[in-house]
Amino acid sequence: MAAIKIKPLADRVIIEASAAETKTAGGLYIPDTAKEKPQKGKVIAVGTGKKDEPLTVKVGDSVLYGKYAGTEITIDGKDYLIMREADLFAILTK
Repeated sequence: MAAIKIKPLADRVIIEASAAETKTAGGLYIPDTAKEKPQKGKVIAVGTGKKDEPLTVKVGDSVLYGKYAGTEITIDGKDYLIMREADLFAILTK
């Protein structure tokens, strides 16, 4: 994971979305037109939080988020999502 040159403000986080599934559990290949946007990703950068609300996620956490959460941004030719921590549903634990 390379460090990116961006620092989100307040309670915002930057997420690198996981790759969309290319095969079903039964082994069928999914065409690009039918692939769903992933709703899982890795936290790449975090803001400083709000005055009375520190962030609970940290860089490197795997998280789940809403289907329409965040705004797509491109940094150094790579796509990311920027969203508020409140748009995250859960941190995936190992």
